[in-house]
Amino acid sequence: MNAIDDPPSACARAVDERRRALGRRGEQLAAAHLRRTGYEEIARNVRTRRGEIDLIVRDERALVFVEVKTRTIGDAQRTPRPDQQPLAGLGTGQRARLRRLAAAWLAEERSRPFAASIRFDAVGVVLDASGRLRGIEHLENAW
Repeated sequence: MNAIDDPPSACARAVDERRRALGRRGEQLAAAHLRRTGYEEIARNVRTRRGEIDLIVRDERALVFVEVKTRTIGDAQRTPRPDQQPLAGLGTGQRARLRRLAAAWLAEERSRPFAASIRFDAVGVVLDASGRLRGIEHLENAW
């Protein structure tokens, strides 16, 4: 057995679980923010054969595929440093991945709601070390 075949250590599993919990918390807060601003939630954590879409929502004009990025800052920080900005992590690869996932979902989902157009948004969520919301940014037409 080599290092590639070794199961993850307890520490690695704990880190991975904390990362997943942070992502789930960010998605919950993003969904609540979108509902407050008039969006209807269609689905959350949608699995396709190609991966997962964080949120699918709808406004009066469009069906919106949403990528959520969540970051934490120290309790004493007022604002995130540039390297802690959640939306700074959206690269071209992730954008292409979300487009592929949306196309797969549209092809597979027979009961999807009608919308005149589709759009790709991004929501950045900033939490402090205690898990309190410190900021949220919704970028419509992110790409």
